[in-house]
Amino acid sequence: MDYNKEAMIKHKEWAGKIEVISRVPVKDKESLSVAYTPGVAEPCLAIEKDVDLSYIYTRRHNLVAVITDGTAVLGLGDIGPEAGMPVMEGKCVLFKEFGDVDAFPLCIRSKDVKEIVDTCKLIAGSFGGINLEDISSPRCFEIEKQLKAALDIPVFHDDQHGTAVVSLAALINAAKLAGKKFNELNIVVSGAGASAIAVTKLLLSAGVNDVVLCDRSGAVYKGRDGLNNIKLEMAEITNKYGKKGVLSEVIKGADVFFGLSAPKLLTAQMVASMGKKAIIFAMANPTPEILPDEAKAAGAFIVGTGRSDYPNQINNVLAFPGIFRGALDVRASDINDEMKIAAAHALAGLISDKELNADYIIPAPFDKRVAAAVAENVKKAAIATKVNRI
Repeated sequence: MDYNKEAMIKHKEWAGKIEVISRVPVKDKESLSVAYTPGVAEPCLAIEKDVDLSYIYTRRHNLVAVITDGTAVLGLGDIGPEAGMPVMEGKCVLFKEFGDVDAFPLCIRSKDVKEIVDTCKLIAGSFGGINLEDISSPRCFEIEKQLKAALDIPVFHDDQHGTAVVSLAALINAAKLAGKKFNELNIVVSGAGASAIAVTKLLLSAGVNDVVLCDRSGAVYKGRDGLNNIKLEMAEITNKYGKKGVLSEVIKGADVFFGLSAPKLLTAQMVASMGKKAIIFAMANPTPEILPDEAKAAGAFIVGTGRSDYPNQINNVLAFPGIFRGALDVRASDINDEMKIAAAHALAGLISDKELNADYIIPAPFDKRVAAAVAENVKKAAIATKVNRI
């Protein structure tokens, strides 16, 4: 199938992938009077006295805002908020289909951090959570930071944290299969954008000893010139041994490569220079840093990509529906690292030791067990870290 051609036909036919459907019948005077005036005044007055009752008497308890400014849509770049709408609608479909979470797309006509933050703050009372989507780096970091500090509902940037959760899950099982100790892994991450930073931070939070982060100029390390604020922060917590040089130099002897960067950046020679039973997660889309067949031929033991036509797809849909389902179910005020790590362990745990093999280290997106397992672990972690409110 020509997916591009078919998508144009279907999107015109659908005229939008979501719609608002009433949950209540309004067929006579009595039902109208209960759903609307005069009866509706009673829940309004109850919420006026206790705002938390908005979670009980309205759909807020299950409603997530999907927010974008259209500056980093898929691999298309800054195409604008209206052009980002098909992707945001699609995200809302995935929320509903995989997690039974109601989601609504809101595409903001601004690239100003303050305006985006203010917009989200002003509408937050209508939602149980906020999912930031396709906002370019480094502004996405500041937007998320400010919103998490200002709001009492979960704020989650899926491009960062969804990718990080699924990446961590894949690594947990890959390390187990390769017989490598998780806390001793020698890891190189190619890329220094939103997803690469989030993956690196979550790996460290989950117990990895060290990660070397590489940008276009090579390894990020303390004292390197020209680092922006985010990279300065990362230099303080990564690359403990001060490795310097370009990717081809720092990858020698590494156990794991995470690619969140650009197509065809990893060569067969680089893979061959890695340690025994090398683990490759080449997640640039649609063309990965190296194709799986080429990586395997060069000696890689396990290879994952972001694509559905290869084994071990690192797909965010494995994470965000279940994470929000769990967070909403306990009315969490935050989605913290403990909840993300719990989600990763839920994903990894769905594959038994007997099933685990080099082409099956992560569940498939249509595995019906995923969302429920992730949600359950997330709820437990929320309660354990006391960010739950019910």
